[in-house]
Amino acid sequence: MGQTGTRYKNARCTKAIAHRWNCGTGRDLGGFVAEVRRKVEGEVMLPAGYSIVYGGQFENQERATRRLMLVIPLTLGIIFALLYAMFHSVKQSVLVIANIPFALVGGIAALWLRGLNLNLSASVGFIALFGVAVLNGVVLVNSINQLRKEGQSVRDAVINGSRRRLRPVLMTALVASLGFVPMAIATSTGAEVQRPLATVVIGGLISSTVLTVFLLPLLYDWISLGPKEKGNSRPSLMRSRHDRQIADVTPIQPHDRSPWP
Repeated sequence: MGQTGTRYKNARCTKAIAHRWNCGTGRDLGGFVAEVRRKVEGEVMLPAGYSIVYGGQFENQERATRRLMLVIPLTLGIIFALLYAMFHSVKQSVLVIANIPFALVGGIAALWLRGLNLNLSASVGFIALFGVAVLNGVVLVNSINQLRKEGQSVRDAVINGSRRRLRPVLMTALVASLGFVPMAIATSTGAEVQRPLATVVIGGLISSTVLTVFLLPLLYDWISLGPKEKGNSRPSLMRSRHDRQIADVTPIQPHDRSPWP
């Protein structure tokens, strides 16, 4: 039956029967408790006045998860404020923040492919992933802005800046991914905590890097040109060509014919 004890809560005496379970190696705590809940709810009928409380490490994990629900939005807000202080542009700050959904796609897909659940360690991995994803976006956008200050057009700055920062972005993602490989394939004690964290970081870095290299420059080009500039870009080009053609034509001056010999 388990250990029996007496507890006092709100001046009421309650008797509790405690059962201790070990989820074993290869099982995450959240998935184990979810399976236990399904079986208990389907097979056990509790009398009136009885209840089941899941405590221990699971209770601590639930408490930490609720705290993360407050920490993550606060972290994103601080990141956005720092980006705005750096670029002085809401559009470019939002563009860099857009790397975070790119990273979420890869992290969630990696968990699904490996059959892992989204637990506390995976949530911590997402926080670490946000920093690397935003860093890659800052490097790329800052490079494009520098080329625009040097006088290059938006399209040329996007192309040249992406080429110049391709190697640093790839090296950052590669080094971080390789560092988490031992944790992703760990099978020793504590692997149920290490594997979700490493899987989220590796999968998120892959998707974030690919989408940052290919999609971020296109979005930068799109947000940098307003609707009027996009609509008038072709007519202005035709006018400039027409003006050059007119400038190249040298007017023929008529001979000065005087009526008097």
